Amino acid sequence: MSANRENADHDWIDPDDAPELDDAFFEEADEYRGDALVKRRRPKADKVKQRVTIRLDSEIVESFKSQGAGWQSRINQALKEYLQEHN
Repeated sequence: MSANRENADHDWIDPDDAPELDDAFFEEADEYRGDALVKRRRPKADKVKQRVTIRLDSEIVESFKSQGAGWQSRINQALKEYLQEHN
């Protein structure tokens, strides 16, 4: 008998008692092509945003953050509105 068996905190479960694998299981299962894992992602957007680094005054950032999640999108929208008004 293995020493690890004595430390097991659960009883043996008969593999025949395993739940049936349904369509929902396979929707969430990892997919491999050969040895490569196919990563699940959301579809690529038609207009991809560009990642930039920008320095803003702390009171501007805190004001947008205080309004909750999506603060970066709100800054983006504010800049779009500024461009529409000033071009």
